[in-house]
Amino acid sequence: MTRLVDVSWHERVALLTLNRPDKRNALTIALCEQLRDAVQAALIAGARALVLTGEGSSFCSGADLDSVYTAEFREALYEMLHIVVDAPVTVIAAVNGPAIGAGTQLAIAADLRVAAPGAVFAVPTARIGLAVDPWTIRRLALLAGNGVARRMLLACEQLTASDAVAAGLADRAGTLAAALDWATGLTELAPLTVAYNKQVLNQIFEPELDPLADKELFDAFEGCWASEDFAEGRLAREEKRPPRFQGY
Repeated sequence: MTRLVDVSWHERVALLTLNRPDKRNALTIALCEQLRDAVQAALIAGARALVLTGEGSSFCSGADLDSVYTAEFREALYEMLHIVVDAPVTVIAAVNGPAIGAGTQLAIAADLRVAAPGAVFAVPTARIGLAVDPWTIRRLALLAGNGVARRMLLACEQLTASDAVAAGLADRAGTLAAALDWATGLTELAPLTVAYNKQVLNQIFEPELDPLADKELFDAFEGCWASEDFAEGRLAREEKRPPRFQGY
């Protein structure tokens, strides 16, 4: 199996690097599964902090559009994202370049973000007839603020690194070295307290969304994926033309 995630250790920090630079680290089912497994393995090995980054000039350009249209990809993506969210240690995303679509989802699944000068955040799903789940929209709004989230989701605007820091979506400006240095310092903190703090923050501010209690939201999400606009977005990509969305 091709290795799509490189793991290196910096004292008690595990650095997980997406290693698909020829595709700008676009996510496939295999890459999602390998990242999920790498996070779990690093925790078992005793990591006190994790840093996520991308090989080459991109953090993650999003979902590989050859994979994104399948239910299997969605399952692998969201399982991986929630493994990152639920890790009982601090996870830092060292956003070294564009983080587009699922790349922004991965960045916001981390607890903290360090944005390099070339970092760009965007969730342009409305351009191609796709949709992100309610959890992603809520987390983006909590981190970046409602106004910024609306611009990103409704107008498909991009955020530069400086904009992301100003909005609070990125916690610091800096390179991978800065992220590793920050993570190394965090390993000195009491691990049980960090895990507890993270658990409380997740439960209070982001209680689990219930597909039954929040049925209308989830039905709307699934409706996007089952729509004719979804099919049109896929067809337009295959035919290399702009999509013509009809709203159904």
